[in-house]
Amino acid sequence: MRILGLDYGSKTVGVAVCDPLGITAQGVETIVRKEENKLRKTLARIEALIAEYEIETIVLGYPKNMDDSIGERARKTEEFRDMLIRRTGLPVVLWDERLTTIEANDILIESGVRREDRKKVIDKIAAMLILRSYLDSIRE
Repeated sequence: MRILGLDYGSKTVGVAVCDPLGITAQGVETIVRKEENKLRKTLARIEALIAEYEIETIVLGYPKNMDDSIGERARKTEEFRDMLIRRTGLPVVLWDERLTTIEANDILIESGVRREDRKKVIDKIAAMLILRSYLDSIRE
């Protein structure tokens, strides 16, 4: 059972995958696009990763507000989920991602990663944290 974790942002998508046993999550890459609404290449890259890793399920970070309400970013994430379902035919699970970017930043600071280098990998680390949280929940 291979699962793909995604951290969807306005100009980037962090990508992580789990191992074949569904135990660990590893960051794969950060997909970058020039404009928020230019998603064709982003979706094509995700489809290629799905084929490469033989993905069966996608976990998509869902950026709810701290008061549990749904804002503009969450609505855009729902639209992206719908695109993923149409393009891949795979189930897409929306997973609460509150504070994952902050946690990812803290991990990178503790690891001694310089500020300018953190920007390059933070979304990939956030995707890994989203996926790890999901994996932990299905094991419980």
